[in-house]
Amino acid sequence: MKEILDVLPDTIRRVIEQMDTDIKKGIEEIRIRILRPLEIIVDGKSIIPDSDGGKHVITPQESGQLLNKLSQYSLYALEEELKRGYITIQGGHRVGLAGKVITEKGQVKAIKHIASFNIRVAKQKVGIADRFVPYLYDGKWLNTILIGPPQTGKTTLLRDLARIISTGDIARKLPSFKVGIVDERSEIAGCVNGVPQHHLGDRIDVLDACPKAEGMMMMIRSMSPDVLVVDEIGRKEDSEAILEAVNAGIQIIMTMHGNTMEDLFRRPSIRPLLDMGVFDRMIELTRANGPGTINRIRNQHGKEVYCKKVI
Repeated sequence: MKEILDVLPDTIRRVIEQMDTDIKKGIEEIRIRILRPLEIIVDGKSIIPDSDGGKHVITPQESGQLLNKLSQYSLYALEEELKRGYITIQGGHRVGLAGKVITEKGQVKAIKHIASFNIRVAKQKVGIADRFVPYLYDGKWLNTILIGPPQTGKTTLLRDLARIISTGDIARKLPSFKVGIVDERSEIAGCVNGVPQHHLGDRIDVLDACPKAEGMMMMIRSMSPDVLVVDEIGRKEDSEAILEAVNAGIQIIMTMHGNTMEDLFRRPSIRPLLDMGVFDRMIELTRANGPGTINRIRNQHGKEVYCKKVI
């Protein structure tokens, strides 16, 4: 949280610092909207903190101060980030932006008059994936897709799997592998100036802020990964790149929005891969016991190989 507190205006920082310690530990998002109350998301629940006996309403001055700190007083330096709609700061935390969008020839050129900020707190949970390795590794890493609605911990689990794959484990006779991460939204590795802010092991190569389909092909051609890690696939081009990778003998681990395996069959972009049995494992996540809770793991035929209800 220190990196986040450092970029906040003093008035907002003091409100957060005065919150109960246990609440601060559970902060997932800090929502800052001009002329609206400061909102804190804690363990999936919205909290409007008090400030001097009332709600802390965000002023245009506070918004300007935040933007100046995020850009280090040079908006020009954030030109590419403003096209994407988010900024990644030290510690791998991501700041989403909303405001007036400027387009050129149908493409987003920039966002100006920024009125909303969503600071998502990056929390690496080292070891969260350890107990599921026996279901995902069988002499090689099995092609795996993590399925879940937003904020169910898909990226957190994916990040820890990347760390395990890269690091290996001698005690478990688990070798280390070369891992290529295509991190289109700078969330998996949380790179700042190309350097991952999360602990991911030594055998990691990251293409930061690169479109997934193009990035997967670049990784295949230039970095010869054993395993490709990608977040939130969805386009037809993504599926085509996945098929190229699998046919090249590269294992794939990725995420996709949905609730269950059945939801994926309703997605035209991914359905052909499912019909071909590309994914050996499908992990269904839920927030039932907090982000990162695995409800069940199924094989390519839909059979459960792990079910939280019975284990």
